[in-house]
Amino acid sequence: MARDGMQLCDAQVIAELARELRAIAAFGLNFAGNPYDEERFEAILSVSARLQSLIAEEDSQTLLQSYRNNAFALSAMPSVETVLFDRAKILLVRRKDDGLWALPGGITDPGETLAESALRELREETGISGVVRRLLGIYDSRLWHSDKRIHFYHVLFQVESQERSPRPNDDVVAARYFAEDELPPLSPGHHLRVPFAFRQRRGQAPVPFFDGMDLNSS
Repeated sequence: MARDGMQLCDAQVIAELARELRAIAAFGLNFAGNPYDEERFEAILSVSARLQSLIAEEDSQTLLQSYRNNAFALSAMPSVETVLFDRAKILLVRRKDDGLWALPGGITDPGETLAESALRELREETGISGVVRRLLGIYDSRLWHSDKRIHFYHVLFQVESQERSPRPNDDVVAARYFAEDELPPLSPGHHLRVPFAFRQRRGQAPVPFFDGMDLNSS
């Protein structure tokens, strides 16, 4: 319940801002590479708690401790990945964070459809524009051995493009095509989804795939 004197619309705006700041802080703390960034994101988390305390019955310190204990007790985050084949080879990018290879992709931005996010990530990371042809599957990060603390739903799209030569930008170290028998060291989660995409291409795995489906009946 909003506190006395607080209009309902004001409380809704404050709640939305508090949630957005909490999400920013949670992701920032997960990916922070140094104590200075951690300090900044802790400050953002504190601001989120202070905002929420304006419309909640709990004080900001209690909320802040709850946020720290349940850093990602938010809805699972959607992310997208693109599968682009050139003949029998798949396009991969080498990531900056772990130096390993992965499918082009990233977190969906507000206001985008999943397909729009997939094409944007492909264009941003590889310089290639394309069109989405089909949904390959939805993969729960907890079941596909991601090493991130965030709970993701990875949505994979198969993309086609007339462009063949990747032009990687500053978001990635490199981008190139690999055959199934020459795959480089793959980032956690991708080490399972990339071979699975090859199986789907051969018709040996269902399209679209979702966790929990009965593979024996597909």
